[in-house]
Amino acid sequence: MSPFIAEFTGTALLILLGNGVVANVVLHKTKGHGSGWIVITFGWAMAVFVGVYSSASSSDAHINPAVTVALALKTGIWTHVPLYITAQLLGAMFGSLLVWLCYRQHFDATENSDLKLAVFCTAPAIRHTLHNFISEMIGTFVLILGVLFLSAPESKLGSLDALPVALLVLAIGLSLGGTTGYAINPARDLGPRLMHFILPIKNKGHSDWGYSWIPVVAPVVGAALATAVYMIIV
Repeated sequence: MSPFIAEFTGTALLILLGNGVVANVVLHKTKGHGSGWIVITFGWAMAVFVGVYSSASSSDAHINPAVTVALALKTGIWTHVPLYITAQLLGAMFGSLLVWLCYRQHFDATENSDLKLAVFCTAPAIRHTLHNFISEMIGTFVLILGVLFLSAPESKLGSLDALPVALLVLAIGLSLGGTTGYAINPARDLGPRLMHFILPIKNKGHSDWGYSWIPVVAPVVGAALATAVYMIIV
């Protein structure tokens, strides 16, 4: 499998299962309606496990532009970055399309446009630009620092091993995700948000473009800071 296909497939699976669990919890008349935050965070962790496991052998399973940027900063090799980020964004868009197809009747049965948007992308619990930015930055800092240690040559777990990364994302979601929904991945938020804008969803409302830059920029900043700290302490 080529790295492009691996990143596309891994990210698509990540979004299909991750946004799929959100749809199952928040949309009306689903079997999982109202099952809560614990189900969402656990579902996202399992989505990370599947996405990483499926693409690790061909692309090291970045499935996140923040990871791609962090590893480029660490190694000084940037040639693959445009290819990887393009694959991640397209994979995220395709994965969210599949979620919409799977839950289309439930989108129609749900009147609240904010719940429909939540299936695609993140939004803050309390809207405040600086605090929201800091929250996403810290969450991504923890993710990238953990990933860098897991992918270190001396690690006995192997490069970006799927289960430890999934558990790391679970911990971030449970501990730090309550403020913004922990995008911690620019492609995870921007790709599905674009699909929310494009798709013919009944009474979907706006796509909240005013907030959309935070889950894109803050994770990159958090990734850069985590890489700098890692390179200082290791």
